[in-house]
Amino acid sequence: MSQLSVFICQQCGNEFSKWQGKCSFCGEWNSLVETTRTTNAKNKNAKKLNLEQKTEIQKLTDIKTDQMQRVTTGISELNRVLGGGLVRGQVVLIAGEPGIGKSTLLLQLSNNLPKVLYISGEESSSQVAIRAERLDIRNKEINFLESTDIDDIINKLPSITYSLSATPKEQASLIIVDSIQTMSTADLTGLAGSVGQVRECAFRLLRFAKENNIPLILVGHVTKEGTVAGPAVLAHIVDTVLWFEGEKQSNLRLLRAVKNRFGPTDEVGIFSMEEKGLVSMQDPEKLFLDQGKMAVAGSAVSVLMEGTRSILIEIQSLVVPTKLPLPRRVVQGIDSKRLEMLLAVLYRRANIQTFDKDVFVNVVGGIKAHDPAIDLAVCASIASSYYNKPLPVKTVVTGEVGLLGEIRNSSFLEKRIKDAKRLGFKQVISPKDYKYLPQALKNIFK
Repeated sequence: MSQLSVFICQQCGNEFSKWQGKCSFCGEWNSLVETTRTTNAKNKNAKKLNLEQKTEIQKLTDIKTDQMQRVTTGISELNRVLGGGLVRGQVVLIAGEPGIGKSTLLLQLSNNLPKVLYISGEESSSQVAIRAERLDIRNKEINFLESTDIDDIINKLPSITYSLSATPKEQASLIIVDSIQTMSTADLTGLAGSVGQVRECAFRLLRFAKENNIPLILVGHVTKEGTVAGPAVLAHIVDTVLWFEGEKQSNLRLLRAVKNRFGPTDEVGIFSMEEKGLVSMQDPEKLFLDQGKMAVAGSAVSVLMEGTRSILIEIQSLVVPTKLPLPRRVVQGIDSKRLEMLLAVLYRRANIQTFDKDVFVNVVGGIKAHDPAIDLAVCASIASSYYNKPLPVKTVVTGEVGLLGEIRNSSFLEKRIKDAKRLGFKQVISPKDYKYLPQALKNIFK
């Protein structure tokens, strides 16, 4: 068996032995991607080779499904996002902005597992060791390999993964590759990080993980547009895509599952970046609410749903007169177009005139709220600043606001109310109490 480097057009699928700027068949520019093709010296007939690969047709009801064996990560919020832990043979792609905490999370994960192989192409062994010392990583079963040559890595993987175990049949519990964009193979002429290199290296690592039933985590770079660098096929071939997000100026870190073949995709993990690394937040309200604060005009508390968990957040608004021809609309944490719509509803339905005033809206804590159930809280916060009257103490506001001024039911309404009362809030303003926005604001700000 030998590897042959070829160029394939992503538009029409035709092959070329040399790279050229334009495909001679479909005329598309820069559509050729370098890849490898396996050739058999004894049998060069592709049709005959395909005939030798026999497969059997099975009935779906006759296929036996083995229960997935999960490996707990020892990090509660990571287990929540993965659906209970890592699955044997699962391939995970974790992406996020540089410096957000991906390597920190993976080192803490390595410290909780019995046998881990950490492959680094970005940082040297001394750099990783310094971070491990700062995070108090003491696991002696972490093996480190500093390399960017995927061919050398694949050749060393069988001996390393098996030598880590106590018995010959046991395997490594996890393989980490940081990052996939730094890996390259000599079978391709492209530079590391190119489409062909990323796809080929990821496929070889994935094949090894699947054949040996070992979980694999790949770290991916992020482009300026905020997407995972490399081909889109990278997100298709892996089992799970995790997105690590947060502001560097804030301690808040969120881990979302964009794709998950072994668990839900609507869960989110909440972490706090501390001096000793990432800390799982069991009570995220500590990050977003100030329990000892007095009632101030412009503040409203709402319940945000992230997956199946409820998070209490504080929405602050400031409405002030403006001297500019066009009033400013400054918003953080919610969609600016959503705010424009709510301001129009407030003006048309509740006679709250903000066309000559600047409006500032902020979700405290740095979290981004895309849940429409916080609409009523945003309106109540703006009205509170407009009238200069605070909302009643220990009050939570939740509900979606429509263009007609109606307050619509939101998902998990009972759970939102139950969790708010569990945390000590006595009054919950929801669609159960009011059907229209003017009625709700009139009774709140009597």
